[in-house]
Amino acid sequence: MDRRNLMTGGLALFALAGCSGRWKVDYAEGLDPEVTRTWNLANVVASVPASLTVSNSNTYAPNADIVWHGEPFGDRRAQVAAIMDEGITRGAAGLRGARPVTITARVIQFHAVTPAAVARAPAAVHNIEYAAQVLDAETGEALTTEQVISADLEAYVGAAAVAAAINEQTQKRRIIDHIDLVTRGWLGFGQDQRRSFSSIGR
Repeated sequence: MDRRNLMTGGLALFALAGCSGRWKVDYAEGLDPEVTRTWNLANVVASVPASLTVSNSNTYAPNADIVWHGEPFGDRRAQVAAIMDEGITRGAAGLRGARPVTITARVIQFHAVTPAAVARAPAAVHNIEYAAQVLDAETGEALTTEQVISADLEAYVGAAAVAAAINEQTQKRRIIDHIDLVTRGWLGFGQDQRRSFSSIGR
């Protein structure tokens, strides 16, 4: 590697390190399990607003709302919506009551880790935020207010990322599993996932 490339890489890592901070899994309050036990999941509607910016740039921390490289190039909004749909559907599968409900999830930010960051960053974070609400599936009545859920997740980089991929713990699988657990906690019948951590990220 020549001096120019060394300087470029060093500056990129320095810039990324400047994005270090506190990250979290959080929401205002979990739902009452005495209420949620009366619900039965009928549908999940995950949406990614057209107003959110999308980047396919393979840099350390692209400046965009949607950054996703965990699947072949395609409609990133649709891919992210499908990930959120699967994670929330799995997490809410334990709703076995009599009242059918729809859970909506409006993505606010889905900033996953790029291949460049996986290869060369010292640490990274999947920065995920969405607004969730529960509606009566038959009448459309709002059963909860819209709550903003932060679901940040430490990303694997370097050798840890290679080992995870060998064990089929891809970015997509890990994020879906994480959204599953966060949903269970929010609905009141799973372990509360709320926490905060320090790391380097966008």
